[in-house]
Amino acid sequence: MRVLLTGATGFVGRRLARHLLGLGHTVTAAVRPETAPAAVQRLLAAGVRPTGEPAAALRESDAVIHLAAATRAPTARDYRRANVDGTRALLSAAALLDTPPTVVLCSSLAAAGPSTPARPRTESDPPAPVSDYGRSKLGAETVVRGFADRVPAVVVRPPVVYGPGDPAFLPSLAAMVRAGVGVRPAGGATFCLIHVDDLCAALTLALTKGRRVDPYDSLPGVYHVCDGTPRSWPEVSRHLARALGRPAPLLVPLPRAALMAAATLAETAAGPLGRRPLLNRDKARELGQASWTCASDRARDELGFVPERTLLHREFRAALR
Repeated sequence: MRVLLTGATGFVGRRLARHLLGLGHTVTAAVRPETAPAAVQRLLAAGVRPTGEPAAALRESDAVIHLAAATRAPTARDYRRANVDGTRALLSAAALLDTPPTVVLCSSLAAAGPSTPARPRTESDPPAPVSDYGRSKLGAETVVRGFADRVPAVVVRPPVVYGPGDPAFLPSLAAMVRAGVGVRPAGGATFCLIHVDDLCAALTLALTKGRRVDPYDSLPGVYHVCDGTPRSWPEVSRHLARALGRPAPLLVPLPRAALMAAATLAETAAGPLGRRPLLNRDKARELGQASWTCASDRARDELGFVPERTLLHREFRAALR
């Protein structure tokens, strides 16, 4: 197929472009005017066609995988502008075509909200996001549903994504392992992970096999994907320490109030630099939850999705080379 990819220069986008090309698809990447020339050159070298005119590329595309999103933004309005308004602009342009391409939206488990320690979250649970980021991703899903009578679409909700090129999750944990000490949310928090290559496989399967979103029913066409094993912070830290050849770090539990205070201090310190730190109040609201687990049974049954990368220490070692 001819696939238009947004967010192609990001962590997931770079891997997904290679995955699609390896399957024989033609990939065009929508790039912004401010995209660094080096990033554009990397796309060209990989065999991806960059374009600054996504509306024209839409007319020549069979499918769109929409990855572009803000994961760290100063305010809820900024999240909404990037994640909701950006999705609306894409769907609006697609809806004008006589034969709109199928759109796969890469959403987030943050749009669904946290689970309970006793039961992983499923697609049938009512969404209850706790962060501005999660609410903006749910808003993007709502936009997709609003156009579903004109534009065929599928929604995929991954949890924390890691793998080669990971800009945030593994580097931050690796710093704690190397230091020998770090912090973790208080309580027995559990969460799910997915390797970036498994996510790429899931997005491609959603495109080719996924049920389409129904404008009148919130269940069809929405898929949770993960590696199938709930993890704890100590467990993940042990696997990462093994991958780095180091002892497991001492993890100091941080109560929710202390976590929020630390995030506030980090934001205050980073304010003059004009950027939002990795630990911020929005992220602290997510980290303070007891559980972020999901069940990917529907993706298995309807898409044939089976994660292949589940041995954490081995995958961590490969990602950190």
